[in-house]
Amino acid sequence: MKRVSLKILLAILFLTGVYQAQSQNNIYRWSDEVKLLKSVDQLPRYRHNQLIDQESSYDRTGGNDDGFSGNYSYIRKEKGNLVLAEFEGAGVVNRIWTPTPTEDTLAFYFDGEKEPRLKIKFMDLFSGKVYPFLKPVVGNEIGGYYCYIPIPFKKSLRIEFEGEKIMFHQIQYRKLPGLKVESWTGSFSETDKQLLSEVNSLWSNISPNISQYSFGKSSRLQTEEKTFTILPGEEVTFFNETKGGRISGFEMDGGTSFEGLYKDIILSAKWDNEPVEAIFAPVADYFGYAFGKPAMRSILMGRYGTSNYSYLPMPYDKSAEMKLIYKKREGVQQNPISVTTKVYYNDNKRDKKEEGKLYTMWRREKPEVGQFFTFLKTEGKGHYVGTVHQAQGLRPGMTLFWEGDDSTYVDGKMRMHGTGSEDYYNGGWYALLDRWDRGISMPLHGSLDYSLPMNRTGAYRFFLSDKLSFEKEIYHAMEHGEVGNNFPVDYAATAFFYADQPLKNRIEPTEELREVYLPNKHVFFPQLMEITLERGIQVILDRGLAISSFGKGTVRIKLPDVPEGKYKVLLNYHESPKGGDFQIWQRQNQLSDWISTKIDKDGYRENVYVGNIQLTPQTNSITVHVRDNGKANLFELTLITLERIEE
Repeated sequence: MKRVSLKILLAILFLTGVYQAQSQNNIYRWSDEVKLLKSVDQLPRYRHNQLIDQESSYDRTGGNDDGFSGNYSYIRKEKGNLVLAEFEGAGVVNRIWTPTPTEDTLAFYFDGEKEPRLKIKFMDLFSGKVYPFLKPVVGNEIGGYYCYIPIPFKKSLRIEFEGEKIMFHQIQYRKLPGLKVESWTGSFSETDKQLLSEVNSLWSNISPNISQYSFGKSSRLQTEEKTFTILPGEEVTFFNETKGGRISGFEMDGGTSFEGLYKDIILSAKWDNEPVEAIFAPVADYFGYAFGKPAMRSILMGRYGTSNYSYLPMPYDKSAEMKLIYKKREGVQQNPISVTTKVYYNDNKRDKKEEGKLYTMWRREKPEVGQFFTFLKTEGKGHYVGTVHQAQGLRPGMTLFWEGDDSTYVDGKMRMHGTGSEDYYNGGWYALLDRWDRGISMPLHGSLDYSLPMNRTGAYRFFLSDKLSFEKEIYHAMEHGEVGNNFPVDYAATAFFYADQPLKNRIEPTEELREVYLPNKHVFFPQLMEITLERGIQVILDRGLAISSFGKGTVRIKLPDVPEGKYKVLLNYHESPKGGDFQIWQRQNQLSDWISTKIDKDGYRENVYVGNIQLTPQTNSITVHVRDNGKANLFELTLITLERIEE
């Protein structure tokens, strides 16, 4: 009996040890989330029932007060603090964004605890000064501050702001049902630190290549390289496999052939002989060009040198075909194009239960007033991983269409509501110096372009740890305008997602849809004017471009971005008792006589015609001559408008 009891006891102890070891192995830790920030090979993998939600400061009334007043920037007040978010159940915060960080403290309360485990200055989530919140996984550019360091929680998480006012913010989190999550500890092993260092190294590389992604199911890669010439009206297949596998990435070098106003080269891909192409988009739009010019340079996709690259994995079951299609265009000289392609692939075919196939939805349209621009609307199971977006306003002036919010519904529920278009792309504050004022590429997001005179911009964002999973359906869209989609626009976007079902339809890139839109009216605003001063001139930015002259002087103003042609020049300016005289020239050509801005009471003049100019890359400027008029020596310029003269 004693022997039997001893054996039973030993067996119980053994099984208990095994169970404890298995339980330990099943714990979901901080490092498991950090791995997702570099494990691009895992992008096709489903996350079963791990749905994304977001708390943000969006205006609940449907207006545009998405953080300005702070009225919608917290859930409630508690003991003098502002509660920003309360999450129940196991989960992880994947992304925190704001354009308005402060020196106030954020306190994170885990699992119902009365004391916060994590306290940090709001600014230090993004500054790179506090471990593990290191750049470039945190940072700021194009007006926005972002943090992708994961913050896991076992049972619940409450985030409080210890200050009087917080403005704009988005806190995106993911539910982790069924997982034994280890809440944030604030302690990091050497293995953890090494892992984060690897992520930072990957995100810091501005010259990505396929070797960075050749691991896991994307290892043991073969390369198929082809060089060919394609003529208008032709199709060329550059990759064709008749057995299961996966493409881990591809590169395409066409020199400058994909640039320009006409986007007539189409990228096409089919998996498993599906009736509708999985990818069907202009090459320029797929690789993140902005209105005919190379722009995007992320760690996953873009253009480096003359090579276009894409490292999103593409698993397939039985076959894969990729080709270029050169669409004919009537009345335009189209030249033959020489292209070199490299496709990196292996024979690791798709795991049907655990992986989706990569699909894209290319769309260009002018949505009606009141209607959202839809990135993706689809049914089935999958996850959304990327948006590349070109945004053209159809009304000259300020880019107020960019006030529009993103909106995401998953499985019948609104999961994410944003606070502005540039905010969705981790930016902020368009039309301000050194903020959202030009094209800037970051590891997973960026601005493709920004031009006030052309009234357009563009952006991209890819989703790694924060990919948007759906079990049944997803609707992902962007508003255009401050309220109610009220700004007329011409939007083009490529949406990237993995799914278990093939596409049912696609949009045909017609000749009109493949052409870059050029407005015929261009407005220049003082805050982004490029100016050169002559001696005797002083300029400040006040209620316009305030130019004061000590006697007589000149200011040259560049007129970039605008296409060549003949234009009327119209000015808006203030009049006042201090108003001096001004005259407009284009280099050595006088456009206007002296015009006085001196009056007894303040006034304002709009669209004052001062002459015509012929605009070329060599003559894209005007010069403002200012002279004093007694003691009045101030010229306050607010707008320059160019109107194309049709010939």
